[in-house]
Amino acid sequence: MAKNEAILRFEDVTFGYTENKPLLNEVAFSIRRGTKTTIMGQNGAGKSTLFNLIERNILPWSGFVHVVRGVSIAVSRQVIPRDELDLTIREFFDKALNSDPSAVRIYDIDPRIDEILEVVNLHAPHERIVRSFSGGQQARLLLASALIQNPELLLLDEPTNNLDKDGIEHLTKFLKAYDKTVIVISHDADFLNSFTDGVLYLDVYTKKIEQYVGNYFDVKEQIVARQERENRKNALLAKEIQEKKDKSNMFANKGGQMRMVAKRMRELAEDLEEEKVEVRKEDRTIRPFIIQSQPEMSGEIAHITSYQVIKNHQPKIHKADIHLRRNQHLLLKGPNGSGKSTLLEKIAKNEAEGTKIAGGIKVGYYRQDFSTLNFEDTVYDSLAEVAIKKNEEMIRSTAAGFLITSDVINSKIGNLSEGQKGLVAFARLVLQKPGLLILDEPTNHINFRHIPVIAEALNKYDGAMIIVSHVPDFIAKIRIDDVLDLDK
Repeated sequence: MAKNEAILRFEDVTFGYTENKPLLNEVAFSIRRGTKTTIMGQNGAGKSTLFNLIERNILPWSGFVHVVRGVSIAVSRQVIPRDELDLTIREFFDKALNSDPSAVRIYDIDPRIDEILEVVNLHAPHERIVRSFSGGQQARLLLASALIQNPELLLLDEPTNNLDKDGIEHLTKFLKAYDKTVIVISHDADFLNSFTDGVLYLDVYTKKIEQYVGNYFDVKEQIVARQERENRKNALLAKEIQEKKDKSNMFANKGGQMRMVAKRMRELAEDLEEEKVEVRKEDRTIRPFIIQSQPEMSGEIAHITSYQVIKNHQPKIHKADIHLRRNQHLLLKGPNGSGKSTLLEKIAKNEAEGTKIAGGIKVGYYRQDFSTLNFEDTVYDSLAEVAIKKNEEMIRSTAAGFLITSDVINSKIGNLSEGQKGLVAFARLVLQKPGLLILDEPTNHINFRHIPVIAEALNKYDGAMIIVSHVPDFIAKIRIDDVLDLDK
């Protein structure tokens, strides 16, 4: 295939999951061989759906998705499917390598597993169970499961989620050197700008895709500049239209021959209305919100006297003396695999040896894999489950603040995008009013426009809080009173 030939092409593709409600409308674009392209768009706009169309997991309502014959495709998903969590490493990679029943089966995969784990900077015995890895380590396994297939078209869906600083640097270095075609969905601006040479912007309003050439920051500037030009043009047209309407009204009142002039003025105003351009609206941002803390709390909310760290795959107990009271925020730090998520889960369940939560304290727990949500529940039922007051108007109003609109609130949790699940999880915390807030990578999957709003809400939270995040800019916006570093 020629270097500049299109490896992938969408021709007027329309698709949706609900009848008469298209998610994509007559989408058209092409991707050339060897390019590295970013997909931008609001949570729920259809970014992951594009990947499913490319893989032919779903078919468009109309239009065509063309992939050059013989091109191999591999995708690194946002999360490991639940039915694969209890596989061993060997079984996990065997499923990835031998997923195509028509291909020649690969039996001796151990050397390839070792080679690809080295690429993602992860070392583990092949008999280890996938579930036993941390969120960041699972992110590396997802990437490795795609890379081991050596695809000509690599699709990466939020690949930096859960990765620590070293993991992101390792992935960035790899992508810069990778000479095949890559399409990435991510909200990490600095990561994207390091290798992107083109952007597909999925407009949640028009349901279409705008294609731009350039690095990530250049494209963002192009979008803003275009919007400003369109706004200026529309403002000038609006002024001229109003002038024509004013003259039309004036001449119409004079009667006689002036009525013909008035009619001409109205026609000119209508012609100018046609010249107005449809300005691409900015993504909506969630409304500012407050997570109210559990009332009538006093004294010590939690006390950590010891904690477990995983190093070289071995657990080790360390002493501590951390007292959490109302309005105290604790940052939990450490590299991928050190045991942060495991510690948070045990604390949330009040099962962590060395951590005691005071009686009667309500725990609000945000898990990075959203396993606290029942995927079979509707969004409304999930919110009503935790609401202190079962007031439908209040529940719907809270949901709307997180962009959970009437056409989404009756959907099953399992049918939402990962970003929408995250917004549901935050809406639950608002309705729950916890005394102890435990947050495990709360920016994963979330649109970058929402992150400052979330940071402000957490900064103002006046209960006790324990948070894990690998995003320095996010943490910098939140008041932190104490730090527990598992790497020390």
